[in-house]
Amino acid sequence: MTQKILDLRGTPCPINFIRSKLQLEKMSSGELLEICLDGGEPIEQVPNSLSMEGYNIEGVEDKGEYFVLSVRA
Repeated sequence: MTQKILDLRGTPCPINFIRSKLQLEKMSSGELLEICLDGGEPIEQVPNSLSMEGYNIEGVEDKGEYFVLSVRA
């Protein structure tokens, strides 16, 4: 399976969620998307919003400066 990376650091809510959703919609079912997000509101809101849209959240990794959210398309 291929894996894509979407760097949304510095992107405010809800734009980061919209960009994440648009990218996931372009991907094949089962592909993994890694989304780089800032702490605070982005990492709190984006996973929940994507979950409500039916996407499978595979994990969240704390990189110190930012977070990496893994989502299955």
